[in-house]
Parts: sequence; structure tokens; C-alpha cells
Amino acid sequence: MFMPLPDDLDPTGLLAEQKGGDNSPPLSVSELSGALKRTVEAAFGLVRVRGEISGWKRHASGHCYFTLKDEAACIDSVIWKGQAAGLAFRPEDGAEVIATGKLTTYPGRSKYQIVVSRMELAGEGALMALLDKRRRALAAEGLFDESKKRKLPYLPRVIGVVTSPTGAVIRDILHRLEDRCPTHVIVWPVPVQGEGAAAKVAQAIRGFASFEPRPDLIIVARGGGSIEDLWAFNEEEVVRAVATSPIPLISAVGHETDTTLVDFAADRRAPTPTAAAEMAVPVRSELAAWLSELGHRQSACATRNTSRAAERLEQIVGRWPEAANLFAPFAQRVDDASDRLPRALLQRTAHARADLAAVAPRLQSRLLAERVARGQEKLAALWRLAELAHPERPLQRGFVRVTDRAGKTLVHAADARAAVAVDLHFADGRVAAHIGDGAGPVPFRPARRVERKGTSSYPPGQPGLFDSEE
Repeated sequence: MFMPLPDDLDPTGLLAEQKGGDNSPPLSVSELSGALKRTVEAAFGLVRVRGEISGWKRHASGHCYFTLKDEAACIDSVIWKGQAAGLAFRPEDGAEVIATGKLTTYPGRSKYQIVVSRMELAGEGALMALLDKRRRALAAEGLFDESKKRKLPYLPRVIGVVTSPTGAVIRDILHRLEDRCPTHVIVWPVPVQGEGAAAKVAQAIRGFASFEPRPDLIIVARGGGSIEDLWAFNEEEVVRAVATSPIPLISAVGHETDTTLVDFAADRRAPTPTAAAEMAVPVRSELAAWLSELGHRQSACATRNTSRAAERLEQIVGRWPEAANLFAPFAQRVDDASDRLPRALLQRTAHARADLAAVAPRLQSRLLAERVARGQEKLAALWRLAELAHPERPLQRGFVRVTDRAGKTLVHAADARAAVAVDLHFADGRVAAHIGDGAGPVPFRPARRVERKGTSSYPPGQPGLFDSEE
């Protein structure tokens, strides 16, 4: 409804004027916002609101912002960091909740909001709806696929148990393991319900992967309870830790009728913690009996094979011929060969004598002498040729052979200059020389004469082919 302006207020005025007796001076925006804030907070102290969560967002500061809505209206909401950490469940869009808090305004945006101090799911129906929604979302990611389930180790050496350190659950598990097959058990104590339980359970499951000694099997267990009591094992963080665990895992949460999301992600689900212990290890006495039976069967198989082999050998030996009959033909052949051997030797000797008699006329001393003479002539010719090729022979005609002090013959001037000290070999001896720029004489160093061992094949008084004629 439009209200007319007072008569003394000129709507066309340029400057604001304050009249005498005016008891409503203008307020600043901050003053008006503060007044509205105080009015709203005074009128609505502690309120409880039921609605559906929409636009849930956790800020980097830890504060959470969202909207509560129903079919006709919505209201902005905020949960400060301290209260958000104490929530018993993880809020998400679509969850119907009852929020308890204080109504206030936010002057920075000219809006009102509720500061939530406590938030609960609006009944078991809302809780089940949230659970079903989360189950379908995680199943769509493949976290519950049967193809990812692993076989449990037959006889684990180390078993890790994630549960409360107090209560009947851990005692039941340890007692059952002791009865069936004692093994090494490592208990990772965690709270199994209430604030922070989900984070600690997930941390324990992930921690066993790097623990030493590393367990061969993990059991996640707790006793029965209401859906609220078991809610920590429905949290997404725990389900993902179970699904990605590198160690095979048994879920033993609640009683047989209780179901949590961890049961879908685990490799095996046990109806009770005691049943989980029975799944984990075999019965030691049954295992010992089975091993004993295997030993008896192995021994029986070995004995049976030996008996059958002996029977087959006996049958084969019975079909063998007598030793005398087996070797008789060979003995007869030896006797026959021994009878023919003397005759063959006499016959071979007669043939040799005939051959010798045939060639004897051609074996004359004159022919042998002629062959020896020809050989001596060839030897003399070769000797003369060797004498002409002797390296000292040119020295008789005035040539000089140059060697270094080690006796190596130098054929190039560069080699002589490099050696500096050389020996000059003449026909009648050796002279030391120095190649250089006219420096003083180099003292003569006699070369070591190598004596040949053994008797010389040369005639007496005749030098060898490579002997020096000094």
C-alpha cells in the first residue's frame, strides 16, 4: 500500500533537511543491518529446521555452506569448522536432515541464514535413503565388482585386525584363532562408532599396507548395533579404503542381519567376527590329519610303483635266454679265430718272403751310392748359394753394415740419426760411431756374442752360415 509523503517533506528537494523536533534521524546501512540482526536473533533464538540439503560445499577454511529447502522455500545455512568436524555423518546433497542452530543475518549480502550447531538425519527413512544413494553411486564406480574380489590366503602367517581394543569382538577373534590354528595377530585399535571413527578405520586399513611385518590378511570387525551405530562403516572414506586395500580383507561388521557398504567392497563378508576368524585359518588338527593322509598316500604310491616294477622285472628276466646260450656263439667264434690265427701268420710270412725275394735283385750298393752322390751335389750347391746370401758377404767388397747398440740393422738415415750411437761393421771388425753435431767420440761397447749350444753340424774349421768373420 502506497503511503503519501508528509506535507512538510518536499519530494523534489535537493538537500536533506532536518526539521525541529524530528525524532527519526537517518540510520547508516551498518546501523540498520545491525538492528535487523539483533531483532532476528532476539525473535528466533534456538531453532530446529527440517529440510533437504542442497549445494553442500566445504570451504578450504573448514567451514561448510549449504541450503536447506523443502517444496516451497529455502534458507541458507552454515556450519563452522568446529561443529562440522563433530558431525556423526558426512552430509551430502539430497539428504533430509534436522538442523539445530541460531537464526541470524549476514549484512554483507542482505540475507538471513541459520548457523547450524547440530545436524541429524531426519529419521531412519532418511538414513536409509542416503545409504541407498551412496551405495548406488559407489557401485557405479565399480568398487563392488565381483571381478575385483581376491581369494583369501590359505594359511596366513600374519593377520591384521582393525577393531576396538576393548569388548568381546577382539576376544572372540583371538580365541577362535587360538582354537583353530594359532597365528601371529596384529591389532590396530580404532573407535568403531561416533565422532572420527570413520577416518580412523580408513587410516588403519591403509596403514597396514606399509606395516612391518605386513599382514597377509586383514579383518575389519565390530559387534552388532543399530544403523546409527554401524554408520562409520558406511562412510565413503572407509569403503574406498577397503576397495583399494592391497591386502585381502574380510568384513565382519555387525551380526548376520546387519549390512554395511564395507561388506560390498570387501573380498569376503563374514556374518560375525567369530566366523571371520574361521574363514581366516583352517583347523590345525584337520590340516595335520590331511597332511598325514597325503603322506600315507604318497608312501602307498611309492610302494605300489616299486612292487609293480619288481613284478615287471621278474617277468622280463623270465623271458631272457640262459647266459651260456647267450654267449655260446661268441665263444665259438673266438675258438674258430684262434684256430685260424697260426695258419694266417705262416701264410703272411711266406708272402713277405716272396715279396722280399722279388725286390732283392734291385737293392744294389751302386744304386745307393749314386743316390748319395747326387744328394751331396745338391747339398753343396745349396751351401754355395747360402754363402753368397750371407749378410756379411758384401763386407768383403768394402760395404759397411750399420746397427744400433742393440744389434738391430739400420737401413734408413732417419733411423741412424734417431739411434745416435751406432756400430759400423767392416769385414775385419767393428767400429763404434756417433751420429750427431760433432760431439765427442762415443766409447766402444763390445756386442755380446751369443754362443750356440750343442754340436755344430759344419765341418771342422768352416764358419757357420751366420757366424761373423771377425
